[in-house]
Amino acid sequence: MCRAIFIKVQNLLVASRIKFLCLFLIPQFILSQSDEKLDFPPSENPPVIHVQRASTTIEIDGKLSEADWMKATPVSDFFRREPRQGGKIQHETLVRFLYDDKNLYVGAICKDSMGLKGIRVQDLRRDFSWGENDLFGIALDPQNLKQYAQAFQTTPYGNQRDFQNFNGNLYDNGWNTLWTVRTHRSEEGYSVEFAIPFKTLRYDRVENGESAQWGVTIVRYARRDVEVSTFPPIPQAFTPYRMTYAAKLTGIEVPPPSSNIRVEPYSLYQYDNINSDENKLSESKLKVGGDIKWAVDPRTVLDLTFNTDFAQADVDRAVNNLERFNIFFPERRQFFLENSGIWAGGLQQSIRPFFSRRIGLQGSFNAEPAPIQFGTRFTQRSEKQALAGLFVRQGATDLTPASNFGVARYLRNYGRENNVGIMVTHRLDESSSELGVVANNNTTITFDGQIRPSSEWDIQYLMTTSIDEQTGETGYAGRIFVGNSSNKFYFGWVTEYTDEDYNPAMGFVRQNNVIRHNPGGYYIWRPKKINWIRRWDPGFFVNYNHDASDPSSFQQANLYIFPVYLWFKDNSFLEMSLFPTWQNINFNFAPLGIQIANDDYYYTRFLIRYNTDRSKKWSLGAIYNFGNFYNGTRNTLELSGRLAPLPHTAITVDYEYNDIRDLGVRSEDLTTHLITVGSRFALNPRIQLSAFYQHNSFDDQGRWNIRASWEYRPLSFLYVVFNDTSIDDFATPFNEQQLVSKITLIKQF
Repeated sequence: MCRAIFIKVQNLLVASRIKFLCLFLIPQFILSQSDEKLDFPPSENPPVIHVQRASTTIEIDGKLSEADWMKATPVSDFFRREPRQGGKIQHETLVRFLYDDKNLYVGAICKDSMGLKGIRVQDLRRDFSWGENDLFGIALDPQNLKQYAQAFQTTPYGNQRDFQNFNGNLYDNGWNTLWTVRTHRSEEGYSVEFAIPFKTLRYDRVENGESAQWGVTIVRYARRDVEVSTFPPIPQAFTPYRMTYAAKLTGIEVPPPSSNIRVEPYSLYQYDNINSDENKLSESKLKVGGDIKWAVDPRTVLDLTFNTDFAQADVDRAVNNLERFNIFFPERRQFFLENSGIWAGGLQQSIRPFFSRRIGLQGSFNAEPAPIQFGTRFTQRSEKQALAGLFVRQGATDLTPASNFGVARYLRNYGRENNVGIMVTHRLDESSSELGVVANNNTTITFDGQIRPSSEWDIQYLMTTSIDEQTGETGYAGRIFVGNSSNKFYFGWVTEYTDEDYNPAMGFVRQNNVIRHNPGGYYIWRPKKINWIRRWDPGFFVNYNHDASDPSSFQQANLYIFPVYLWFKDNSFLEMSLFPTWQNINFNFAPLGIQIANDDYYYTRFLIRYNTDRSKKWSLGAIYNFGNFYNGTRNTLELSGRLAPLPHTAITVDYEYNDIRDLGVRSEDLTTHLITVGSRFALNPRIQLSAFYQHNSFDDQGRWNIRASWEYRPLSFLYVVFNDTSIDDFATPFNEQQLVSKITLIKQF
C-alpha cells in the first residue's frame, strides 16, 4: 500500500515540475514589462566621481574637520532600495573622496533626524553581520574586473567589516586587510572617515599623466527604518556589490603598484589539562609561527604560513542531528576563509570537492586538531581569468599519519558575467608503520561555471569525479542550478547527483548515492497600502531524493509550503509553514540512538517562527516545530533572547528542547535540552571580552569558551583564550581544560 503511495507521489512530483514552470514562468512573462523599471540593466554611461588630492594632512578622527573635505564635491544622489524601491530617501547621506600619496580617503556624513537616539548598533565586534546595525560602506573594483569587489564597512561606533565579493553574491568574509576608520556621533547623526592605503588595494599600472579609473559602489543602511540606499542605483533584487552597476572613481594619481610584503609572526603559550578516571595529563608548550603575504604584482598574491595556529578562531556549537544527512559545519579559520570564494562549489553545502575543514583535523570535520606545519597559497586575478593554488603539509599525530593537501584552480571569464573553470585536488596520506597505515592517494577533478544571460538569470553547473587509490573506486557527482531573481519573484531549480563511490577526501558531500531535485520559488509582495507589512513572500519548494544507483528507488521527499512568510515594518518576522514528508528507510538509521525500523513513512510537520526587531536593545525569537515523526511524534521548541543595553555589552541566551514520543522499533521516548549562554563586553572596537557556555543533556556535555582580545595596532592582536569541556555521560567521565595566550604582529613593507 505504502509503495503504491510512493509511486503516486513520484508521478505527482514529476507533474508538479510542469505546474511549477507554469505557475512561475507565465506570471514572469506577463509582468516582464512592469518589472523593467524595477530590474533595470546597468547604465551604459555610469556616473563619474572625481577625486581631489588633499592639500593638507587628513587626521582620521571621524569629524571631517579639514578644509579639504569641504572643497571635495559630495555624492548625495542616493537610490532607495529598501523598504520600497525608488522614492524619497528619509536618511540623507553625503560622501566625499580625497587622496594623497599613501591613502584613498572616504568621508561620509550620515544624517538622522533622531540623532543619537536613532542609532542602532548591537555590539562592537569586527566583521559584524549585515542587518542588525546602522552601516555605511563602499565596495571597490580597482582592476575593473566587474566580477570582483573589495568592501569596507563600518557602524556609527567604528567597528570594521571588510570582505571580498565575487559575482555580486559570493562572500569571502575571512578577508582582512589594513585600513583605518574612525566615526563621530552627534545630534545630526554620525560621520565616518576611512583611510585605505594604496598598498592594501590591487590595481593596474596607469600610464604617465593619466589617472586611475576604479569601479565603486556606496551603501548606507539606516536600520531603524530598514532603509537601504546605494550610489549608483542598483535594483533591489541584487546585492550592493554587483559591480556591473558601479560608478567610476577618477582623478586619482595613484603611486605605481609595487610588490609589498606583509609579515605576521605570532608567539603562543598553551597549557592543557586532561583529567579522567583512566588518564591524567598536564602539559604546556611554547609555539612560534606566522604568515607572510607577498603581493608579487597587482594581480598576483603569494601567501605562506608556518606552524599555523587557530587558537583564536570561534569554536563549533553542539548540534543534535535528527536527520539522515551529514551536518555541514562552516569554516572558521581565517587562513582558509581568505580567497575561499575562488574554489569550485563554494556557493553551496551539498557537493564541495574542496572543503578546507578537512585540513588540520584528525579524521572527520569536528575531530581533534592536527598540526599544520606549513602551507602556501597562490592567487592571480585579471579581467579575463583567475589562477589559484594551495598546498598544506599536515603533521602526524598519535592517531593519524602525516598528510599533504594540494588544490589547483583555473577560472576563465567570458562575456559580461560568465565564467568557466577547472579544479584539481589531491590528498596524499602517508604510510605509518607504527599505526599500521599504508599510503593513500585521493584525487578529484572538477569542471564548473556560471552563466548569467541577464541580470535576473543565473545558471550554475558543476561536474566532478573522484579517484581513490585505496578503494580503487572512481566516483562521480554533479550539480545544476537555474534561478531567476527579480523584484517580484524568485524561482529556481536545483538537481544534484552523487553516486555511492564519490569520495572527495578533501571535500564534503551531504549524502552519497542520491539524486536530489529541489524546484521552488516564491512571490515577493511589498504592499503599498499596508504600512505595517514591509514584505510578504509566500511560496513553496519541493525536495525529492532517490537513489543514484537505481533512480526508481525512492529515498525521501517533502514539500516546504510557506503561505505566511512576513517581514513587518520594523523587520520583525513571522513564518507559518508545513512539511508533508515521505520517507523510505531501507538502511540502518538511528537518530540520537533511537533505531528506526526499515519501512515506508508518511507524516506532516508544522513550523511557526517569530522574532522581534533584532536591532533593539532587547530582542526575542521562537521556533516551534511540531507534528508526527516517522512512527512517533516530535515537538521541538527553540527560544532565543538578546539583551544589548549598550553596544559595548551584549548577552544572548539560546535554548533548544526536543520531546520525542513513541519513536522507533522500541517506541522510545527521549527528551533533550541544549542551552547556550553567550556574552560580549567591549571597551571599544579594539578591546573585547567574549564568553559562551553550552550544555547538552543528550550526552551531558558542558563547554566553556572565554576569549579576550586586544587589537593594539591595526590587525595586530593579543589573545587570551580559555576552553573547558566536560562529558559525564560516558562510562569514564572526561574533562579537558586549555589556556592559550597568543600575540600576533603585522608589519607591512
